[in-house]
Amino acid sequence: MSIKVLAEKCIACEVCIPACPYGAISIEGEVAVIGDECTLCGSCVEVCATEAIMIIDEREAKGDLSSYRGVWIFAEQRRGQVSSVAYELLGEGRKLADKLGQPLAAVLLGNNVQEAAQQLIYYGADEVYLADDPVLEDFHDDSYAQVLTELINEYKPNIVLTGATAIGRSFIPKVAVKLHTGLTADCTQLEINPESKLLEQTRPAFGGNIMATILCPYNRPQMATVRHKVMKQAVCDKSRKGKIITKEIDAGKLTLRTRLIELVEEITDTVNLTEADIIVSGGRGLGKPENFKLIEDLAKVLGGAVGASRPTVDAGWIPYSHQVGQTGKTVCPKLYIACGISGAIQHLAGMQSSDVIVAINTDPEAPIFNVATYGIVGDLFDIVPALTQRFKEVLG
Repeated sequence: MSIKVLAEKCIACEVCIPACPYGAISIEGEVAVIGDECTLCGSCVEVCATEAIMIIDEREAKGDLSSYRGVWIFAEQRRGQVSSVAYELLGEGRKLADKLGQPLAAVLLGNNVQEAAQQLIYYGADEVYLADDPVLEDFHDDSYAQVLTELINEYKPNIVLTGATAIGRSFIPKVAVKLHTGLTADCTQLEINPESKLLEQTRPAFGGNIMATILCPYNRPQMATVRHKVMKQAVCDKSRKGKIITKEIDAGKLTLRTRLIELVEEITDTVNLTEADIIVSGGRGLGKPENFKLIEDLAKVLGGAVGASRPTVDAGWIPYSHQVGQTGKTVCPKLYIACGISGAIQHLAGMQSSDVIVAINTDPEAPIFNVATYGIVGDLFDIVPALTQRFKEVLG
């Protein structure tokens, strides 16, 4: 958007000067001049009797948008194993593709991942764009962004989705910048507008207090990252057939500004947080880091994962990989047990879609009880060990 003064129509009447709330207009050489303070509010346009001032919409579509077809999902993988978020994207992508009458495709980057490519077809992909090369074995945001950008420029998808994971958040903004298109982060809902056929990308804003729906009408592809565990996985059908399209990689043309020196894995007896059906989380009510042993013991008995609130992570009591919430991981387990967590809105945004929520807190007015299925008002140091012992007896 820009504003323009038509010199041939301007009569220097100065009516526009007091109409501008930002003092952006002056008269120079018998013509109105609009300065950098202009916010395009349009007040001057409304009062100009000669129609000498006009706001120009420069948001023209990038080329022929009808040439962009198909819904793509980025299939994140680790050591050849496709992450569950990719199957969630395939499930949602299938709905979008069917509404548009366009194909659904997955993009898979890695090394020796041919079997994983076939798995993506079983889960709903009509096509898989496969870049299989040793240089792509370990994730690197520069190389992954470059390869995905080349694929998009070559095949022109209408929509590109990736998980709002550490990997997705790391490299997909680079792709959007290279393509000069928009990117909506952390979407919790996607829909196709029946009239415009645009992708309606909905995400929480202001700590989850409002939901914002964002459109990308002038550029392609329409891009979004999607929160893990908020959408249902696609169903595996081994009778499905699809096409695998191979992308040859010229490693010499990849620009890498950093290199992976060492991969350090966290050693834990509990399961992955985002994949867990049961999560036991601890908050500041634990008092000190040593007391997370209570949470770990209960999680181990239940075969679940250990979660945490942001204050405990900020205090250094537990690694960030365990943080649940708006700035941590979004989880959707069958059972979520919150111990000593008051329930700040940022934490609730990451776990309130859990099937069953059990809250343990000494404060009966704690916000966590507003979303809890079952609430226990009491001292967690008495309740959690008792639960652990009882589950041991029942579960053997």
